Amino acid sequence: MKAMILAAGLGKRMQPLTDHCPKPLLPVAGKPLIVHHLERLKRAGFDQIVINVSYRADQIIEALGDGGAYGVSIQWSRETSPLETGGGIHKALPLLGEAPFLLINGDVWCDHLPSEHALAADDLAHLVLVDNPDHHPDGDFALRGGRVFQGPAPRLTYTGISLIRPELIAGQPAGAFALAPLLRDAINAQHVSGEHTARHWVDVGTPARLAELENHLQPGGASS
Repeated sequence: MKAMILAAGLGKRMQPLTDHCPKPLLPVAGKPLIVHHLERLKRAGFDQIVINVSYRADQIIEALGDGGAYGVSIQWSRETSPLETGGGIHKALPLLGEAPFLLINGDVWCDHLPSEHALAADDLAHLVLVDNPDHHPDGDFALRGGRVFQGPAPRLTYTGISLIRPELIAGQPAGAFALAPLLRDAINAQHVSGEHTARHWVDVGTPARLAELENHLQPGGASS
């Protein structure tokens, strides 16, 4: 199974750190954030990686190259301007192929990845969910019996990590669009499963949360 890392965002919430450095290359615990992803994916058996890039794309490509230094093979999907989550995946589909793939937001950290066997034959997506962090107290989706629902409460927070079938995206017109409405439609059609993990997760969306992750990963912290 291939994996895709979403890394094309502008990183506006991380300014001024991202004024001259794309968010995936921001250092945490001595290495760029995206390198932590590559190493974790490799350990989990994912060695064919697709990465979409736009903002300061050349910096990211120059830093990671073909992925050989990390024991993986990287294919690059370049976007002239960011296409959002759904549009970025849609543009990368020729690289991803027709089989399900692992999707991970480039600006999250999580100690857990789902098994590639978690996606049932008649489902379009399988989501990894966590307890709601302080900055997102209302959560995103409910989880009951391994199935994802939009409500009612209590709800959990979507980690930005999922297994996706290309069919979820393929029928959409090219261009910029979000993934979330497609997920909600699939949830309403009862084609989305999910799992809850208590493993450490951080949405690395602000300088403060980057510092939190840095502390977590330092020697003596509860890192993986």
